Amino acid sequence: MASETITAKRLVQAVPSWLQGLLVLGLVVGALGLMGAGITQTGSILVLEVDGQPHELRTHAATVGEALRRVGLELYPEDQVTPALETPLKPGLTVKVQRARLVNLHADSEIRQLRTQADAVGQLLAEAGVQVGPADQVRLDGQVVEAETSLWGTGPAGRQAQSSGGGIGSLLGNDTSDPLVVSIRRAVSVALDDDGETESLHTMSDTVGQLLQEHGVALFLGDEVEPGLQARIVPSLTVTIRRSVPVQIEADGRIIRTRTLVQTVAGVLGQEGVALVGKDRVEPGLSTPIRPGIKIEVVRVREELVVEFEPIPFATEWVPDPQVEIDNIRLVQEGQVGLTKRRYRVVYENDQEVERFLEDSWAEQPPVTKTMAYGTKIVIRTMDTPDGPIEYWRKMRVYTTSYTAATCGKTRDNPRYGYTRLGWWLTKGIVAVDPAVIPLKTRMYVPGYGLAIAGDTGGGVKGKFVDLGFDEGKYESWHWWSDIYLLTPVPPPHQIRWILPDWPKFPDRQRR
Repeated sequence: MASETITAKRLVQAVPSWLQGLLVLGLVVGALGLMGAGITQTGSILVLEVDGQPHELRTHAATVGEALRRVGLELYPEDQVTPALETPLKPGLTVKVQRARLVNLHADSEIRQLRTQADAVGQLLAEAGVQVGPADQVRLDGQVVEAETSLWGTGPAGRQAQSSGGGIGSLLGNDTSDPLVVSIRRAVSVALDDDGETESLHTMSDTVGQLLQEHGVALFLGDEVEPGLQARIVPSLTVTIRRSVPVQIEADGRIIRTRTLVQTVAGVLGQEGVALVGKDRVEPGLSTPIRPGIKIEVVRVREELVVEFEPIPFATEWVPDPQVEIDNIRLVQEGQVGLTKRRYRVVYENDQEVERFLEDSWAEQPPVTKTMAYGTKIVIRTMDTPDGPIEYWRKMRVYTTSYTAATCGKTRDNPRYGYTRLGWWLTKGIVAVDPAVIPLKTRMYVPGYGLAIAGDTGGGVKGKFVDLGFDEGKYESWHWWSDIYLLTPVPPPHQIRWILPDWPKFPDRQRR
């Protein structure tokens, strides 16, 4: 190879310079010719999209139409090509072909074959100039459809579904898919005379009964239809309906809506099997003639004797018992509810009471008073305390809180600031009470607080409640239940609250 290269080089060097120039020019032209031949052999690359299916192909064609002919794609005038057939090809171009749908149209005893780009049945019929009446029936491949029904299938890929989806070979030649069949069945015009009101109906039904059902014409008991419901529908037919009279019956809690040909109220009730018993009555009367829309009410009437029991509450009586210690109670006699009986004659209409007559009344059982005894016996006891022995006559459990002059609700410029209900200066040992429970000036002992005297009241101090006073600057917080002891001497009986209240049950800490 080296020798061949050297020989060629020497041969070139041996050629005269003018001939060397021609030789180089010939080599360049030859190389360009070879490059051109390679490009021509390669061709242009384009994307051919048929019915939504893309295919890449290489072609030497100069225009879109020539490229489609070269691949053997047969086109019909109704097919859509984008861009136009005369458009020059250039690399990377996308050519879209949307082929028309083949349809056999059966309408008015005529069969036509056509191709269409219409999306829906209604568009196809409009293109074909076929008018469809409001009651005409349109079928697509044997199925009843609406004007909006798609010719290309359902879903967003309906048109793509018509394509075979194969390679480029599947696009060659004619579209071999079976043609769609669109057929129209014309409705028949029928005259309807409905109890004197006439109208024209269009129908696809075969019988009179189907016609009336199709158009929502209701038939009721007693209506007469001519010709009969099984009669066949023929062009220019007249259907006559003679209506029975509408009647409404209210009886036994229900409403019966019916129609009748009878003449009186009694006849309608007999027709519907509504019987009258005893004192039952009918409005309007049984002999009333029937008229359209009449309302008949059957009122069921009955009487009953009713005995009612009315309780008589018993009273509660409290009595003192000197044998029972104070703050104790005992049951002397259990109470018993009394009973009164009354007998009524009650008249019912349709199970609703309309009248009541008192026929008799008597006391079946008188009430028995409940008697409770409360203790009035007072026992003096002594108890040792950190403050020394005390003598008390009553132990009482109360809710205790605490306060000072600063928390009693008066400002310092108030003339009553710091003074209690009895006019005493508030200090430790003075407590606020409910005078209805603990009389003012009652001496007591409060464990943890010490000796005290009831010298004040408060708006929130009610019932078994004691508010403990403290000097300002020496406040102690109390908010719990405590046992207190009322000291001797024993007050006069009229000042003693023998039966203590149950409240407060859930006292507020901020009672004052």
